[in-house]
Amino acid sequence: MRHFGHIAPEVRQRLFHREPGAFSADSAPHLLAPALGGTLYSPATRPRLADDILKQAGRGVTSMVLCLEDSIDDADVAAAEENLVRQFADLVERGVEPPLLFIRVRVAEQIPDLVNRLGPGIGLLSGFVLPKFTEERGVPFLEALTEAAGGTPEGRRLFAMPVLESPELLHLESRAETLAGIARTVDKYRDRVLALRLGVTDFCSAYGLRRPPDMTAYDVQIVASVIADVVNVLGRADGTGFTVTGPVWEYFRVQERMFKPQLRRSPFLEGRADELRQALIEHDMDGLLREIELDRANGLLGKTCIHPSHVLPVHALSVVSHEEFSDAEDILRPERGGGGVLRSSYTNKMNEVKPHRAWAERTLRRAEVFGVAREDVGFVELLAAGIPA
Repeated sequence: MRHFGHIAPEVRQRLFHREPGAFSADSAPHLLAPALGGTLYSPATRPRLADDILKQAGRGVTSMVLCLEDSIDDADVAAAEENLVRQFADLVERGVEPPLLFIRVRVAEQIPDLVNRLGPGIGLLSGFVLPKFTEERGVPFLEALTEAAGGTPEGRRLFAMPVLESPELLHLESRAETLAGIARTVDKYRDRVLALRLGVTDFCSAYGLRRPPDMTAYDVQIVASVIADVVNVLGRADGTGFTVTGPVWEYFRVQERMFKPQLRRSPFLEGRADELRQALIEHDMDGLLREIELDRANGLLGKTCIHPSHVLPVHALSVVSHEEFSDAEDILRPERGGGGVLRSSYTNKMNEVKPHRAWAERTLRRAEVFGVAREDVGFVELLAAGIPA
């Protein structure tokens, strides 16, 4: 699979200076973590889940979480597990590569149980999402995952994606100790941990808060402070850090198709970018777009999505701009190994080789999976081309 693989090759060629690279569930973790993109969550109770998964893959979704936790009623867990087993069997019969699939469990015991019950379907599973992760609660999950993966045919590689959402992490008096414990745990199981996910809805819940659609997570200071501390401890660029994904955006319009005709008039826009940007703002997308930009500015990559309309904006804003790519390549040229300062090729900024090196390396990793836009192509063009007819 590849990002923007659902659009015509000739359109991709006109949009990208360097097209997104291919990846699969068997790709190296350093490639898979940034490739997650907008990870779409779906309740595991959906009766036509296999159809839903393949439909979303055809619309550009590359990773999904099938949820057995907060998105379903406590009384529905057993039925949801049975449904997952049936739906994975259906996917196996169809013989079509799905997106990267993860199951969000409630308790550690579900991991070996589901691995056993999935049978051949285990070959379509990339791992498990672990809720309310702390050192105390997380170790049993990771031990269960390690043991279960070892018992699969050929030692199937299964990743963990811990969700950082516990009250202990939010509360100031316990935050430092909780973060230190999480850091010890994920470092010990580093080969198993693909990415860390932020559960901002639970953070807000602890204080009876809910951000309105015109505010981002970064406008809620108590949330912004914990995001900063998580990145500080767990998202470092010195080789000890992990990919940390952005929080969920809760708002969407059922009538979101209303702006699609405007975006579809021309895949190359013909000077209509301002009009299309205004259409996005009027349809409650402005808050989401600002939050995606702030996610990346604050060290996060990818995002939890609860509606399909959120995925493509995440991917469009993850594409590396031609200017970013030029700067990153200049900074990482072998002859620059000794450091120094140079004017950017766009002649609008200073590139300082040593301080900007980690940024440049991260940018080129993102370019590998999301591609590099042509010089005259921006977010709106990428979004317009990616929306299904």
